[in-house]
Amino acid sequence: MLLVDIARELIEAAGALLGVTLLLRAYMNWVGMPGRNPLAQFAVALTDWLVRPLRRVVPAGGRWDTASLLAAYLIAVLVMIVTFVLIGAEVSRWPWPTLLVAALVKVLRWALYMVFFLTLMHVVLSWVNPYAPVAPAVAMLVRPFLAPFQRIVPTIGGIDLSPLVLIVVVNIVLLILGRTGF
Repeated sequence: MLLVDIARELIEAAGALLGVTLLLRAYMNWVGMPGRNPLAQFAVALTDWLVRPLRRVVPAGGRWDTASLLAAYLIAVLVMIVTFVLIGAEVSRWPWPTLLVAALVKVLRWALYMVFFLTLMHVVLSWVNPYAPVAPAVAMLVRPFLAPFQRIVPTIGGIDLSPLVLIVVVNIVLLILGRTGF
């Protein structure tokens, strides 16, 4: 069972990396981020093999990169299916509606992890190297999430505490999602 647990963990990690990158790609498209920055180039390089064929089938929905969003959902479903296969569940007994909803919850978790890590990256870059090539891109991506908290939380001693509040809120929502059973 140890090898099965290791395989499940590796599949979860690979799926999460690909899923978060697909969501990041969709979010960068929604924000209108130019494709020449290093973060956008990373996302495109990692996900283009999956998004490009889906774009032929799935039409774009304005600012929404529907192909990237669908690809993230399909990766979540695939991770769930591979997990079921690894634990030895019979295909005829799979709870398909529950699996599809659980995959949607997994995509929501990935989106929250994306916000968490972008916020963390923004904080670290603003303190360590605010002139890094990726810093403006990260700031542009985090700004819509930080703005509501910046209106509420005052700056104390020149330090913006809104990223800390955002991280706490994201963790609370992740905790709530974890208790849903999916």
